[in-house]
Amino acid sequence: MIYSPLMPKVSVKHCFQRIDYMTEFVIATNNEKKLIEINRILKPLSICAVTAKEKGINLGDVEENGLTFAQNAYIKASSAASKCDYAVIADDSGLCVDALDGRPGIYSARYGGDNCSSDKQIQMLLDELKNVEEEKRGAHFTCSICCILKNGRVIKVEDYCYGSIAYEPFGNGGFGYDPIFLVNGKSFASLSDEEKDAQSHRGKALRKLKDELSKYTEEF
Repeated sequence: MIYSPLMPKVSVKHCFQRIDYMTEFVIATNNEKKLIEINRILKPLSICAVTAKEKGINLGDVEENGLTFAQNAYIKASSAASKCDYAVIADDSGLCVDALDGRPGIYSARYGGDNCSSDKQIQMLLDELKNVEEEKRGAHFTCSICCILKNGRVIKVEDYCYGSIAYEPFGNGGFGYDPIFLVNGKSFASLSDEEKDAQSHRGKALRKLKDELSKYTEEF
């Protein structure tokens, strides 16, 4: 990337290693943990992800009426891009449980209703699976990411992580369904940042995004 001396210096609290010239991308979420995860992986490209709220931009409510994760990610990204002058990143991700025919799937974040807490969502899922044997508790996470650059270029990536559902939550990290999603006997909520980045659906999708973005650095 070639930088002009006229480009402004920015300092954002979520950028873990100060780089003199950062390019800010707005993400279509206010999820603090997701923001940190995105910045960990994209910072080698001198990208610093910030929320729309931090930039004083009101994204409003977006109706996620897509039939796939990829469609929902694009809906969120295109809506955000229409309301700001930044490159934007949006993702849609969810948990698909084999014994429930893929539910909650794209409705993962809305499982149990709009105001249902993560703890209640987890308990609802565990209740649905209480009579399911261990060998039939397979599941996978999907993450679709859509990035729209300021010049309108659209970049889409997707990846997965396969595992199983625990009988009860454990681990203090992560968010969402992480405490009950097991990979090699460990829940996502019990993994270190490095372990999760290496194994998770979002970590793998973000590395794909990083590889794609590296082809277009002159565009941002």
